[in-house]
Amino acid sequence: MSRKARKYTQEFKQEAVKLALQKPSIAQAAKDLGIPVATLHTWINGFKKPSEGNTTTPSTPDTAALLAENRRLQKELAILKEEKEILKKAAAYFAREQK
Repeated sequence: MSRKARKYTQEFKQEAVKLALQKPSIAQAAKDLGIPVATLHTWINGFKKPSEGNTTTPSTPDTAALLAENRRLQKELAILKEEKEILKKAAAYFAREQK
């Protein structure tokens, strides 16, 4: 049994990635679109990490904005985690002083 490779348009790939990112489950999005889950994961990974010569990567202005916001949020999260640790240490210090 040989399977015939299906070809998908760039627009279909872009829309599939957008849909998959909106749905709670990538597997459900793939099932709804009638494509293999592994194929959809490949497209999503290409969308997240664009590389040179990658024809499946959607190159939209939204991509750059999303990546920039993601980096900003990761930095903010790191700062907040550090501040939380400082507050924990301060609370422990003052609790010890109270005794």
